[in-house]
Amino acid sequence: MSTTWMIFEILGTIAFAFSGTVVGLSRRMDIFGITVLAVMTGVGGGMIRDVLCGITPPSAIVHPMSLLLSIATALTISFIYPVWHLPKEGKVLVAIVYHISDTLGLAAFTVTGALTAFYTYPQYHYILPTMLGVITAVGGGIIRDMMARRMPVVLYMDVYAIASVIGGFLLCILRPRMDTALASWIAFSVVLSIRIAAIHYGWQLYHPLGRHEKEL
Repeated sequence: MSTTWMIFEILGTIAFAFSGTVVGLSRRMDIFGITVLAVMTGVGGGMIRDVLCGITPPSAIVHPMSLLLSIATALTISFIYPVWHLPKEGKVLVAIVYHISDTLGLAAFTVTGALTAFYTYPQYHYILPTMLGVITAVGGGIIRDMMARRMPVVLYMDVYAIASVIGGFLLCILRPRMDTALASWIAFSVVLSIRIAAIHYGWQLYHPLGRHEKEL
């Protein structure tokens, strides 16, 4: 894989492992549970990506850099968090950092998923790379939320997976027309910008029954 792929893989792994750690802390898990959640969030999407591409065993097992990064992130945050004296607005600060890390992971893994499709199946130019980018970007988060007994954010958080779809498709359009690294950074920036804007402005997708309707 290229240097560009490696940069985004490291960034996405750390960002998602951090978000998994925060969820584990919020669920008051022990150090093992927190680490498992961080690992599943950090490498889960990539493992799904590799299996779908026919890369077996998945790269996270063969080359365990991502696995070790996830474990290191979980252990570091777990030991720092109890002694880190948060201000009164601590919960708000943690929520902000969580959303930032989750957004970084979403954007970075959108790129690695699409690039993996390009490298593995160069004959496919649009649908496969875009879908693989989305699956990589949301796969780890879905595993994280299911293990933490939460509804996966991709199913209810507005303009989440859609940002990944847009970024992945944009990468498909730009890559033949410019340097892969530049196209990747542009796609990453677009996913990041859309997701941040959605959080800031409260952008919402269409809800057929309205957001406040009671469940059936």
